[in-house]
Parts: sequence; structure tokens; C-alpha cells
Amino acid sequence: MRRGIAAGVAAALLCAAALTGAFGVLLESALRAHGSADRYERAVAVVAASQRVEAVRRGNSDQTDARPLLERARVPASVADRVRAVPGVTEVVADVSLPVVTADGAVTTGRGWDATALTAVTVRAGRAPRAEHEVAVDSGSGSAVGDTLRLQVGGRAPEPYRVSGLVTGGSAAGHDVWFGQRTAQALNGRPGHADALVVLGTKETSVQALRAAAPGLVVATGADRGDVENPEVAAARLDLIGVCAAIGGVALLVVLLIVTGLLDVSVRDRTRELAVLRAIGATPRQVRRVIVRETLKVAVPASFLGGLLSLGLGTLLHRFMAEQGVLPPGLGLALGPLPVVGALALAVLTALGSAWLAARRVSGIQPAKAVSESAVEPTRLPRWRMVTGLVFLAVGLGSAATAFALGGQVAGAAMGGLVLSLIWAAALLGPWIARAGIAVLGPVMRLLFPVPGRLATDTATAAAVRLASVVTPIALALSFGASQLFVQTTAVNATRTQAAAGLRADHVLVSDGPGVPRDMYQAVRETAGPGAVTAVKRTTVVMQVADQLQSLPTQGLKGTLSNLDPGVKAGSLKGLRGTNTVALSSNVGSTDDVGSTVSLWLGDGTVIRPTVVAVYGRGQGFGDVLLPHDVVAAHVTDAGHDDYLLVKGEADLRPVLDRFPGTHATSAGQYSAALTETARRQGLPGLFAVAAISLFTLIGVVTTLAVATASRRRELALLRLIGATRGQVLAMLRLETCFVLGTGAVVGSLVAAVTLLTFGGAVTGLSALSVSPSVCAAVLGTVFLSGMAAVMLPARRLLRRRRSPRIA
Repeated sequence: MRRGIAAGVAAALLCAAALTGAFGVLLESALRAHGSADRYERAVAVVAASQRVEAVRRGNSDQTDARPLLERARVPASVADRVRAVPGVTEVVADVSLPVVTADGAVTTGRGWDATALTAVTVRAGRAPRAEHEVAVDSGSGSAVGDTLRLQVGGRAPEPYRVSGLVTGGSAAGHDVWFGQRTAQALNGRPGHADALVVLGTKETSVQALRAAAPGLVVATGADRGDVENPEVAAARLDLIGVCAAIGGVALLVVLLIVTGLLDVSVRDRTRELAVLRAIGATPRQVRRVIVRETLKVAVPASFLGGLLSLGLGTLLHRFMAEQGVLPPGLGLALGPLPVVGALALAVLTALGSAWLAARRVSGIQPAKAVSESAVEPTRLPRWRMVTGLVFLAVGLGSAATAFALGGQVAGAAMGGLVLSLIWAAALLGPWIARAGIAVLGPVMRLLFPVPGRLATDTATAAAVRLASVVTPIALALSFGASQLFVQTTAVNATRTQAAAGLRADHVLVSDGPGVPRDMYQAVRETAGPGAVTAVKRTTVVMQVADQLQSLPTQGLKGTLSNLDPGVKAGSLKGLRGTNTVALSSNVGSTDDVGSTVSLWLGDGTVIRPTVVAVYGRGQGFGDVLLPHDVVAAHVTDAGHDDYLLVKGEADLRPVLDRFPGTHATSAGQYSAALTETARRQGLPGLFAVAAISLFTLIGVVTTLAVATASRRRELALLRLIGATRGQVLAMLRLETCFVLGTGAVVGSLVAAVTLLTFGGAVTGLSALSVSPSVCAAVLGTVFLSGMAAVMLPARRLLRRRRSPRIA
């Protein structure tokens, strides 16, 4: 392998290993990370309800789907009596926590008094709270025993609480407000239940005996205790594993496509040398072994270095996601050797497989024909390549048709496969595409630039197979980058437009704290009128969609429904009442579902089977599921607060807002903008991954073009020998590069257009499509400038190398 080509292959493999290894770092972090067990550090075990939903796929008992629960699933406090009877258990603490808003709007945490046993909190003055309106606070809070504090807790309006005691000690004592145990459970909205049962005991405490005493519940020990204390970490871990698997799989396929094309160009550059080996008696196996061995010498060090760099890239990706709030603070970074080893193995195996495939044609030439066949480029596609390309094309178009037909979550899931299927079809049918591009652009080039245009057309026509190896990465860079980028922006735009079109209220009441207190709904009704207010409680439910469990954004509604218009397509929201009804968006349901029943897992894992009363179209703006408010509120972590109130009319709400600290009013437009910003932030990890994959693809484009140009030194020398001037050869290369870049741009744009139109038509609506002309121009300009530089720089160096060119 020549030095320049080896450098290009090494650069591509280094980037490939760094890219795949970075997602490996995130995957390892998701597999190894646990929430920190701070308050539960002294526990021998923690008894809690499961925070995940599992279901067997229909018709396949071997495959089980799992989704995390984003709301706290609580444990019956009565289980503590059975756990206390286990030998070795010294105490069982029913841990209860709830948000508290002080008179100045600050948010803190309220806890049941029994939890003081976990944090070594002791009473410094006064006594523990006993009565309903008594609390204990930290001795450094500035309060004294007997003082009265106005606290907003449990969804109630601010009420006076007497300070019965001052406490000290414990890592979180300065931030907590302590209530009597029964009071905390009542304020938490689930009397008789606790967040978890924390078991204190001796080394003789048997985990098996604890599990027997708490059937159907989770008994967490060791690092798993931190997952119970921080359930958001466990939920994020499961989601992160799925994201890394999906994006990592796409990255691996992109790597395979780029490296295969690059090594194909490399092997074609050595066709004459390898043909001579066949002519003098080398067997096909020996020729392939030469190519694979030389590829291995380049692949191992480059992939190893890329694997090491992936640790830093993965760290940056983890930090970025944490800073954007996508990852919870407790999900730490885990660095180990596995991502390096995995990236090294994947990159090396990809390189070896690609080298073996690229070597098949030249190694299979008959010895008597080897030298003569190596002198010309192949002009026909192998039958297997033609058939496989047509199959991928059919799969891609079939995915688009399926997405249009089924829509919703199915269409969203089909986007990645749609892009890759069409790109693989373009890669396999590349020579046909290249010839089509030459046929269209060739006459124009010959007319505008007679001599270099004819040279460029003739050379491109003769080397259509080689050009296909260059067109493919260009099409991949444009199609993948543009389609994934604009799918994200289209989804965000759909959220904005649907929320703006569907919010009919004049005011939206929100809170800077845990939410709008439940009592505020009644206070606003008394001020604005009973037909003017809608309370909205958000949650996430789990539903089986297209034979897979999906976590769906959900809203619980109470009061008048005229404040919002989700775009009902079938049925009526008037039937959304009681405890056994539901409305679905067209993303997860169809108009035929009205009147049928569906199975839903609520936020805490409770299963319900409500009747579908309506199907609506604005799922991006209002979530995929609408439920009666009380059904949602009974199964969420914080039952005492709503997310926002919608109010119609011009009533003076200032007295109500002054009564509830931390609340304020905003307009429907401002609230829609806030939803848009939230949707944009949630899509940032995907955009980051798209940027990383697109950057690697661009590097592959530049490397492939540079390697392909460097491999043409004999051809360029021949042109100079037969009388072409240096300027004519350079002009020919510029025009030929325009052939390649133009064809790749057209193919990539077509694939991106099919993807975006499919996504818009099936998921968000074509009116929500958001494609920025300036971004398109920037992407095309970057690809064209990079591609032109990758061709012209090595070409100028080759043509400057010797005054009297000769054929090497």
C-alpha cells in the first residue's frame, strides 16, 4: 500500500474508531453507572417497587421489551411489619419526601420524621413534630422554637406551621423540613405508602429472606440502593442504552460504507501490481492475503489510537449531555478499557472485511488474462451487486410507503432505516448513477469548455466504477446530515406550531417551583369563573405501539376543554371523563380505534384499560395521550401540583398569584416558545450525534477523493505525454470533480428529500417541514470546497513533481 493511500486509510480508520468508541463510552457509563446512595448509605437493603415496565412481544415469547417509569412507584407501608420480622433487621424506615415552597418562593424538600434515622439528625432544641401543623427545621435556618412558618406543601395554599424543634447533623439537614411521619404521608398524596422502605440491620440479614417478606417488590443492595434513591438515574440509564445502541449501529454502518469505498479505491490503485502476481502464478488466496496483511498493518495502530481518542471524545459528549440536562446529575461518567477494545476490534474487522471484499475481483482474474484486464477499468456491474442494490432500493421505498401508511411512531422509527437503505442502494448502483450524471452534465461541460470538458467526460465515462466509490460518501454526507438535521428541526417546529395553534387560553399560569398547587385551580375558578379554567398535569405513560413498548408524553385534563384544541379527527373530547377513558394522538392511534380499549401503564406502573373516546392530530404540541386529570394525578410522584393552568378571559388574577408564592402568568405564545425550547434541548444529543457522524463522513469524502486522485498519477502522466498542458489537465480535474460532487449532491438531496417528505407527511404534517436555505447552502458549500481541495491539492503536487512526466 502506497504511503499516501495508507495515510488516507489510517485517517479514516482513526476517525471511525474514535466515533464508535465515543458511543461505547456512553454505553459503558449507562451499564455501569448508578445513582449515589447518600441517604441510604447505612442501609443493608432498600425495598421498593419496580421502576420499569416489561412486556413480552406479541407472538414472540423469547423477546421482552422494557421501558423505565418516570414517576415514583410507591410501596405500601404495611410491608414494613413483615420486613421487621426478618432475622438481623434492626429497623425499617418508611422514607417519604415531598416538595415544599416557602413564603419567599424558595423550594426545599419535606421529609417524614422517621427518616432522621438515616441521616443522623438529632434534636438540638424543642422536640420532634407531632401535630399536623408542626415542623422541625435546621438550627442554622434562623428560626426559633415556637416561630410560625408559612409553607406551601401538598398542593394546598400556604398554611402556617409551628416550629416544634431545631435539628442538627445529617448531610441534608440544612435543606430539609421535617414533618410528623403521618403528616408527611398524608401530604404526599398517598396515605399508607412510602417512597421506599429502608432496611437497617446487621451482617446476618438475609437478602433472600427480605425478598420472601416482600414478594413482588424489589430488594436493592449495594450500588442498586442508589438507583432507588435516585430513580431518574435508572430511567436515564435504560434510555441511554437504547440511544447508544441505535446511534452506534448507524455509525457502524456509515463507517463500513466509507471504509469499504476507500479500500476499494486503494485496491484498484494496485490492480496492475496484483495482476502481475496472478500472472506469475500467485493463487487468489495468496493475493487476498497480501492485501489483508497490508491493511492490517495500517488498521491496527490507527484503530488503537482512535480508540484512545474515543475516551476524550466520549467524555466531551457525556459532559455536553449533562450540561444540557439530558442526563441527570447522578449518572456519572465511567471510563474503562472496553470502549477502546471494542472500537479497535470493530474498526479492524471492518477494515479487514472491506479489504477482502475489495480484493475479490482482482484475485479472481485468470492468470492468463490478469495483466490485460488490469489495464482497463471494469464497465459492467456484477450481477450480485445489481440485484442487491435493487433490493435495498425496494426496501427503502417500501419503508417510505409503510411510514406513509401507518404514520406515527412507526414512521419515526423507520427514518433511520429509510436513509441507510437508500444510501446502500446508491452505493451498490453507483456506476449507473455516475453514468447518468455524466450523461446529463457531459454535453454542458463540452459546450462550455471544449477541450477540458471532453477530457473530463471521456475519463469519467471510462472510470464510472471508480467514480461510484467517490460519489457514495458525498451522497451519504449530504443525505444523512441533511435528513437527520432537518428531521430534528421539523419536529421542533411542529411542537411550536401545534402548541400555538391549539392553545386558546388568554393566560397560562405556571410556577418556578414544583408546579401550580392543586388549591390554586379552585381559587382561579372562583376569580375567573368555572368555565374559564383548565388544569393540566403532565406525565409519561407506556403503551405498546407497533408491537413495541413506547414511552408517550401524556397530559391529564380537568375543567373546561375549550382552552385547548388538539385537532380532534374522530370522536369527541367531551367523553374524556371518569376513570376509564382516553384520547390518543394520530401518532399512536387511528380513527378506527375510537370505541376500542387499549392497555396503558400509568406513570407508577399501574395498568389500566380505558376506552378510546377521541383521536386528535396535534400530538407534537399536546402529547400522544390525553387522560382525565384525576387518573393521572393518582399515579404521579407529586400529586399535589399541576404543571400549568389555562385561563380564558381578562379577570384580574394578581390576588391569586400573590397568594401562591413562585407562581406567575404568561401568554399562550410565550408558553409555546418555552415548549419549543424544551423540545429543542431534548433533541440536542441527537444533533450532536448527527454532527459527529456527518463530520466523519465528510472526512471520509475528503480522504476518498484525495486517495482516488493520488492513484491516477499514471493516467495524468499519460495525458501530459500525449500533449495535454498542465492547465488543461487541472481544468479537466476540476470539471470531473464537478461531475462527482454534482452527482453526489443530487443523489444525497433526493434521499434527504424523500426522508423529509416521508417524515413530514406521516408524522408532523408537511406544513411543519423546517428546512433552512442558509444551512443547506452552508452544507453544500462545505462539501464542494472540501471535495475540490481534496482533488486539486494532490493533483497540483503530482503535476509539479517532474518536468518530463513519464508513466510509472
